Formats: sequence, structure tokens, C-alpha cells
Amino acid sequence: MGGAAVDTGDSGVKAPDGGWGWSVLFGCFVITGFSYAFPKAVSVFFKELIQEFGVGYSDTAWISSILLAMLYGSGPLCSILVNRFGCRPVMMVGGIFASLGMIMASFATSIIHIYLCTGVITGLGLALNFQPSLIMLNRYFSEKRPLANGLAAAGSPVALCCLSPLGQVLQYKFGWRGGFLILGGLLLNCCACGALMRPLVGPKKSKVDEPEKDAKPKPKLLDFSVFKDRGFLIYTVAAAIMVLGLFVPPVFVVSYAKELGNEDTKSALLLTILGFVDMFARPACGVIAGLKWVRPRCVYLFSFAMLFNGITDLVGSFSKDYPSLVVFCIFFGISYGMVGALQFEVLMTIVGTAKFSSAIGLVLLVEALAVLVGPPGAGRLLDATKNYMYVFLLAGCEVVVSAFVLAICNWLFIKKKPQEPDPPAKMEMAITEAEMEVLNKTPQEPENKDDAGETRKEQQETVKPEDVKVKEPESTGVDSLEIEVPKQLTEVNGVVVEPESSL
Repeated sequence: MGGAAVDTGDSGVKAPDGGWGWSVLFGCFVITGFSYAFPKAVSVFFKELIQEFGVGYSDTAWISSILLAMLYGSGPLCSILVNRFGCRPVMMVGGIFASLGMIMASFATSIIHIYLCTGVITGLGLALNFQPSLIMLNRYFSEKRPLANGLAAAGSPVALCCLSPLGQVLQYKFGWRGGFLILGGLLLNCCACGALMRPLVGPKKSKVDEPEKDAKPKPKLLDFSVFKDRGFLIYTVAAAIMVLGLFVPPVFVVSYAKELGNEDTKSALLLTILGFVDMFARPACGVIAGLKWVRPRCVYLFSFAMLFNGITDLVGSFSKDYPSLVVFCIFFGISYGMVGALQFEVLMTIVGTAKFSSAIGLVLLVEALAVLVGPPGAGRLLDATKNYMYVFLLAGCEVVVSAFVLAICNWLFIKKKPQEPDPPAKMEMAITEAEMEVLNKTPQEPENKDDAGETRKEQQETVKPEDVKVKEPESTGVDSLEIEVPKQLTEVNGVVVEPESSL
């Protein structure tokens, strides 16, 4: 592919913020939609799978769980492959894996085959597409990166609104086997999206620069030095706590509506409302995050989005009828969209472009553990209490705690260094002013008028710019520069001319 040599993230090429970057954004939009919506779209086929293999609903639910676990848990593996081969080759292979898994699953003879094919192989293929697409997006956009991340994140609700109805149509016309086969062919579009990820090529170097290129150390396959960054540690802890409760309400809100006595179709409409609001909330939040005053404080906007989401869960736990659940889904869609638009933008801001490929893999691995614990833990709480209110309260408390952890720890432990003026420029200015002051200094008044002109003339001939010596202090502070001139410049007619002061 030719991309592995330059696709390392530190080629020194300035992000174009447009041009081919819009094609990269489109590819990332499609990949994000497949990655997040596909585990939910597969659930449409669960009833037929239960009848085909004689298993329970909990057994089929493992398909989506394994898909999500592979999407998050294979983060470090994706980071190693990206740092070794580049984003484009990894995504092309990932598209083949994603498609092959669904095609093989269409010939499955047991639920274990579905686990291995759809869960493991397709999940790994989606992971190999999702993470590199985000890496390439953040390399192509810098000034417009918040907007780009918001637009790419909008692919999740858009794909969810499209894939779920499509899955129902395929199930009705072709059965689950034909549906899996067609979805497998649809996932080949991941390869086309991977082909769009053209690596940024740096300027051509001359032969003189070749020794420097050879001396440059090879990039690490997985850079664990990000754990030395306080900002990354704070973000990782807060994200892990957040994921414990973030995905719980969308999983249980339909069952909650049915528990209140609503019809199945009416209850399922809640997810459509949530996804529709989420679709517009993500790009809108990306626009807000890109504002000049907001962008340096993006981490606090992310904290506010998490706090907003957690409070929505806490208030929604007291819903007792369908209209209140509709209001809950509207506000949850707004806050959920804000979180989705900002989570990777904030991580990129913290670690930078060069370390982002390793950082996102490690973060996704930690989040994978939280994803496996969060919804099942909420389910056990529901089994014990038989009350959905406690499930939503638990989810809201977890997200609110993560918001406070992120905001307070950044406020206490992350301090920005004050900007200092450019030392070389200031040093040059100081030297120039000192020379001018010495050259223009008026000598002591001689006794007679005739001697004055002669003295002034002799001083101008004697004092030259090269006589000015600059003495640099031991510290790097520019304000402490000392400029020395010869203590005794000249002696004319017995009058010693000395400078009045030294800087």
C-alpha cells in the first residue's frame, strides 16, 4: 500500500483541515455507524435464532456482548498493528474480517458458531476499522477537529436508524441466514472506506538529510509512556467510571416502558426518538466545541456533558408514564450525543497526534472491562429489586461521579504553564538596545568648549559595536542579561570617559 512508511502520525505534515480530509471524514462516518449500530442491529434476528437453536434470550444476548467486547477489548492490538503497518492496510484487512464473519455465520449449525463468527471475527474486523479511522480523522483535521469528530460520531445514530429497519426487512424476506449473508456483503464497504484513508505524505528530503532519517528511532508499537501523563490517567479513570452507567438506559428504557403497560411498538419508538435527537446533537456539539473560547476548555465541556447525562438518568428514574419517558429520551439523546462527540476529541487534545494511536487502544481496553460489568450489573440489580428506578439511579450516580472526577482532578492537578516570550528574539532586542545606548551615551562635559567636540569625536571613533560584550547569566531568564562595556573607554586630554551605568 505504501502507507506504512509515512503513516506514523509524526511526519511533520500540517493537517490540511479539508481537501481529501472530507473523504476521510465520510469514511469515518460510515465506519463509526457500522461499529456502534451493528451490535444492536443483529439483535433483530434473536427470535429466529432462539427458535433455530433452541436457546434462551440470554444466550443470544451474548452475541452483542461479544461484539462490543471485541470492539473495545482489541484496542491495544489495533494500536500495535497501526503503528507497525499503517491505518489503510489494517482497515482493508479489518473489512474482510468483518464481512467474512457474517458470511460464515450464515452457515452456522449451533449458537457457538454464531459466537465465534459474528462475535469474535466480525467484532475484530469492526475494531480494526473503527480505531484506525479515528486516528486518520485526527491527523487530517486540527483547527476543524471538533466539528469533524462531531460529524463522524453522528454516523452511530444514523446507522442505527437505517440498519435496524433493514434487518427486519431482511429477516422477513430471507430469514436469518439470508439476512446474515447480505449484511456480510454490506460490511465489505469497510474495505472501500479503508481505501479512502490515504496517508499524509511529508515533504521529500534531500540526500543530505538521509543520515538524520536513518538515525531517527523507530516508533514504538505500543507507547506506554502515556501513563506518565496525568491528564491521560485522569481521563482513563473518568471514562471507565462513565461507561459503567452510560449504556444502561438505552438497554433498559424499552423494557421500562413495557413494564409501565405500553405496547411493544410504542415502547420501541423511544429508541427512535433517542437516536433522532442524538443524530443532531453530535454535530451541533462539535460546532460548539470548536469555538475559540470553548476549545481550550473542552475537557470541562466534556465534564458538563457527562454531568448532564447523569442528572438526566437521575430525574428519569422517577418517570411513571409514557410522556415522561419521551421527555427523558429527548434530554438523554442530547446529553448522550454530546458525550459521543467529545470523548475522542478530549483524548486527542490531551495526548496529541503522535501518541493518540496508542492512547485510544489502551483507553478502549479499560472501557471494555467496564462495558462487560456495567449492563450485567444493572441487570442483577433489577433482578434483586424488581424496580427500574434503582437501575436508572445507579447509572446516573456512576456518570455523575465520573463527571466530578474529570473536572475536579483536571482543576487540581493539571496546570497550564504561562506563555513566555521568545528568548532569542528578546535577547536580540536587548543587545540592540544596549549597543544603541552605549553608542549614543553623552560623555562627561569637558572643561572647555573646544575639548568637547574633540572628545565627542574621539569617543565615537573609539567605541565600536564590536567592543560591546554580552555576558549571559547561568539561568535562562532573558530579563537578567547583563551587558558589559569596557570599563575605561578612552582618555582624552587627561579626562577619563566612563559609562554612567551598565545594564
